[in-house]
Amino acid sequence: MIKISLERRIIVVSRAIVFVGLISGLIYMRIDHIYRSGVALIGLSIPDIFQRKLTPPEKLKPFLSPLYNDKVITILAIFIAVHVSLANVPFTTMDLFHKELTDADMISHFLGGLTVWVMVAHVLNELSREYPIDSKQVVVYSFLILLVVSIGWEIAEKLSESEIPFIYETLSNKLRDLVMNTLGAFSGLWLVKRWKYPFELTKPFKIKDELFS
Repeated sequence: MIKISLERRIIVVSRAIVFVGLISGLIYMRIDHIYRSGVALIGLSIPDIFQRKLTPPEKLKPFLSPLYNDKVITILAIFIAVHVSLANVPFTTMDLFHKELTDADMISHFLGGLTVWVMVAHVLNELSREYPIDSKQVVVYSFLILLVVSIGWEIAEKLSESEIPFIYETLSNKLRDLVMNTLGAFSGLWLVKRWKYPFELTKPFKIKDELFS
């Protein structure tokens, strides 16, 4: 009997949730959600393709390493499944993310911050095996990259408001999104430091360990 890991089961369940979202989009002809769910399904399939079919060149391995770590992909899968379900509650026309309950975007930003930080930190951690980067730098650089990505995302959203009439966010909402992204990243740091999940920092790192014990 083949034993399936918890991570693989969560990934499969997340794909099923996204597929239900796609069916919901088709039932109600929500073009935006059909597109969103379709892209999400493709995205969740890419790691399997890489793991089963592709062996990356040595120089690219650190940058593609998150795709080969099922624990990282599990966090990504949970984020995608939750986000897709908030944007279109399965088998309904409810859009909690943009319309009925806009505060629900706090959940997506928290999970999104967690996911982005974990993936960036994983890449930097792998690079630290070959380059003079210690674990403190991995953490600092990953938070800086997350901040840049978060600000860039909020600017892109603001610029797209004129094209999507039902989306409008105040400056306070933008700041709240950045805070939630950061809190998600700190949760990722806690997971890595406290539980060594979804990966373990390769070099010693001291940062008031009692905060994470």
